[in-house]
Amino acid sequence: MALITGGSRGIGAAIAVRLARAGCHVVVNYFRQRKAAEDVAEEVRAAGKKALIVKANVANEDAVSDMFRQIREEFGQLDILVSNAASGVLKPALELTERHWHWTMDINAGTMIPLARHAVPLMKGRRGHIIAVSSLGAIRALPNYTAVGASKAALESLVRHLAVELAPQGVRVNCVSAGVVDTDALKHFPNRDELIGGAEVRTPSGRLTTPDDVADVILWLCNRCADQIVGQTIIVDGGYSILG
Repeated sequence: MALITGGSRGIGAAIAVRLARAGCHVVVNYFRQRKAAEDVAEEVRAAGKKALIVKANVANEDAVSDMFRQIREEFGQLDILVSNAASGVLKPALELTERHWHWTMDINAGTMIPLARHAVPLMKGRRGHIIAVSSLGAIRALPNYTAVGASKAALESLVRHLAVELAPQGVRVNCVSAGVVDTDALKHFPNRDELIGGAEVRTPSGRLTTPDDVADVILWLCNRCADQIVGQTIIVDGGYSILG
């Protein structure tokens, strides 16, 4: 049983479908794109698994609480939580307002604690996995990425701290950091074409990372083969980031 926040499009949708095909019932969380969430749910059901669609702004703790109420009523348990929902303001640092900053931090990092707080009781007695989705902006300076990059760095730090607290309870917490992935989210970048073109040229594997590549690594982290991977951020980028 898996919950994917931001599961209606892009990386989140790929994760939902991959986990369903591996045998998981899936909760598809979305905020705005109901039709897209329904499409993902249909793919989950086509894989022979149950799908629950839940609209919730994960930055709102009341909405998170209600989402988990629905999960308890429908499934009564949870094995995997993937914190994938993300948003943020793409502006130079000195153009950011306090509202921009708090919105970005709340969505991308702040929600990790309430999500974990609600998820862990549903994982009791099970092999629980909490996996966050980050990006290379957590460790590199990218144009207009100040707030998002800082929020992703905070997210990766939270993963390490939660991993230490929850490992004794049988819950493994890790993070997957994606390289340049051509999803709808990238359309909001003013330098999208430059990012994609540069990544295609500089990626040693010879191609861009896809949502399925990220989903594959998340599936592996939920396997017993990865039981000793605790509190780590695994970069999935075809070698792009090692070139500096």
